[in-house]
Amino acid sequence: MKKMNEKDIVNNQYKDTSNLDIRIMIHKKYSTNKMGFANWIYSNYKFDPEMKILELGCGTGDMWKENLNVLNGAKILLTDFSEAMVNTAKNNLKEQKDIEYNIVNIEEIPYLNNEFDSVIANMMLYHVPNIPKALSEVSRVLKCDGYFYCATYGENTILSNIAKLIEVDLKENDWIFTLQNGNDILKPYFKEVKRLDYVDSLEITEIDDLIDYIESLKGMHEIFKMDKSTLKEKLTSKMKNGILTIPKEYGMFVCKK
Repeated sequence: MKKMNEKDIVNNQYKDTSNLDIRIMIHKKYSTNKMGFANWIYSNYKFDPEMKILELGCGTGDMWKENLNVLNGAKILLTDFSEAMVNTAKNNLKEQKDIEYNIVNIEEIPYLNNEFDSVIANMMLYHVPNIPKALSEVSRVLKCDGYFYCATYGENTILSNIAKLIEVDLKENDWIFTLQNGNDILKPYFKEVKRLDYVDSLEITEIDDLIDYIESLKGMHEIFKMDKSTLKEKLTSKMKNGILTIPKEYGMFVCKK
């Protein structure tokens, strides 16, 4: 059987919304920080009326439903490389006068130089095969003094902590774009790069939900090849008083061109 390359793996992961829906659910259900990562992200946006904003990798668009007020009169173009994601975003947000949609690959952004006041690319740069090309494109379409917002995870997050619990090592090349290396990756393209951290953890009470989360990542990370029964046994054995606590490490970079 032919081994899938990185692009094929990502395409397979996001051919529909099912895997993403599972991962969103576990955060909503078990996160200890009740503000919510999405609400925290949106609280850090600074938009003014008449601004033009581009979001790359918008996913289902569901997180915008409760945060449309942050647009403050700005216009936003929600895009994703997956047609299924764009269609779902349209269905979730219905008709909104300040929102348009398109299918866009971050490595080949089909817009003019200096066209946008802000660009957003949350939780997706680690999926991009050619990050330098992607960031060059982001910088190209961003106006001078415009802002680029990109949320990501750190190296002490859910994946690494699950790996420790099941006694499997993560390979260094699993860390493509993180809170730890993101600053160095972004600096060549932006005159200012600021890291913001979000404090949170998971307190899992139903291991089957965590198994579903892990299953949703199969094909993307080598640590998740263990069979489900063994995985469940290992994770259940680490619960204390009916709770499995898993630290998170999430945050975002705010970059100025």
